[in-house]
Amino acid sequence: MSIRRIHHVAYRCRDAKETVYFYRDLLGMDFTLAIAEDTVPSTGEQDPYMHVFLDAGNENRLAFFELPNSPAMGKDANTPAWVQHIAFELDTLEEQQAKKATLEAAGIDVLGPVNHGIFDSIYFLDPNGHRIEFTVNKGTPEQMQQLADVAEEMLEEWSRTKKAPHHADWLHRL
Repeated sequence: MSIRRIHHVAYRCRDAKETVYFYRDLLGMDFTLAIAEDTVPSTGEQDPYMHVFLDAGNENRLAFFELPNSPAMGKDANTPAWVQHIAFELDTLEEQQAKKATLEAAGIDVLGPVNHGIFDSIYFLDPNGHRIEFTVNKGTPEQMQQLADVAEEMLEEWSRTKKAPHHADWLHRL
């Protein structure tokens, strides 16, 4: 088996039109497809929905379901808000700053940039409360190789101790 790419990742939205506007008009994604059904094809349930798809680049699609007959959207109360997010890669720090300015001009609170050593990120919420990250890689091939070289060892140590291994502490000094 050979996976080619992510076909789509699907999330729920409160309002499909508002969500498309946000991702298309503020973030610059192409709105590529809308599917609306009264019956769920995989389960046969009578549950109308609107399913919209946006191209996040290189045909990696982000999709949303609006489910008007379901209870209001909620969050996992046991997972910190910073954990679940969608991260998109940008090419340059200048592009990241321009996106930040566009979002702030639209009244959206933006956190960052945050220095993660090998990349810088900004964070904000979409209209549905999903946390979004725009990141710009700045790690060198050598730094990325250093991280790859200790990944298995770090995972094994974490698995045994449930404490942060220190194999890549140098990352926080960049």
